[in-house]
Formats: sequence, structure tokens, C-alpha cells
Amino acid sequence: MTAVPEHLEYTAEHEWVSVTDGLTKVGITAFAAESLGDIVYVQLPEVGSAVTAGEPCGELESTKSVSDLFAPVTGEVVAVNDKVADDPAVVNTDPFGDGWLFTVRAEESQDGLLSSDEYAALIEEAAE
Repeated sequence: MTAVPEHLEYTAEHEWVSVTDGLTKVGITAFAAESLGDIVYVQLPEVGSAVTAGEPCGELESTKSVSDLFAPVTGEVVAVNDKVADDPAVVNTDPFGDGWLFTVRAEESQDGLLSSDEYAALIEEAAE
């Protein structure tokens, strides 16, 4: 079974979010990283750009495919993880840690995020 840390919230697009001091850190889940395969290129939104919840804001390219990266919240991008731009494989090896992607100053709390239990049920269903 794929790890689903309980302290995070999730999207149906297989992203995780962590809110600290009004800032929302975003990454992809281990399930997404495993499904994509070896990630070879990451295109992240630019610092200062606006992102809209549910809209594409970047791309992840793997040896299998190219996948859109969706913004889980609406707001301004305040940081990006240059480490994953320089070494995309870190997204595969540590998706919940050093493989985080970007941070947003969200305009408001985001409805529709999934708890760890809800996300675990979603990926269990997808694996069947």
C-alpha cells in the first residue's frame, strides 16, 4: 500500500497540501510519483504568478508521459523548489519531503480537499 501521511490534505489529482502560517505547500503524492514512473523534467509556476484552484499551473514529464500539474488552491506563488527543477528524480525518491513543488499564499481556505482516509480510499479504488 502506498504511503498516505495523515497530517496532509489531498486532491483527486494526486497532489498533497500542507498549510502552515497561511502558506500552502504543494507536492505530488507517492501514488502519483509511482504511477508516473521516473520523472525527468518538472515545469513549475513562476514565483509571483497567480494560480487558480483546479487549473493547470505546470507539468511533470516522466519516461512514460507528460502530466499537467494542477493548482490545489487559488493564490500567489511565493516559492518554488529549485531542487526538483535541477534534479526531478527527487520527486520520485521523496515526494512528501524534499520533492515538494511550490508554495502558494492562498486567497482563502480551499474546499474540496480530501483527508488522508478519503485519499487512501481513492487510490485503493484506482488500484482495483
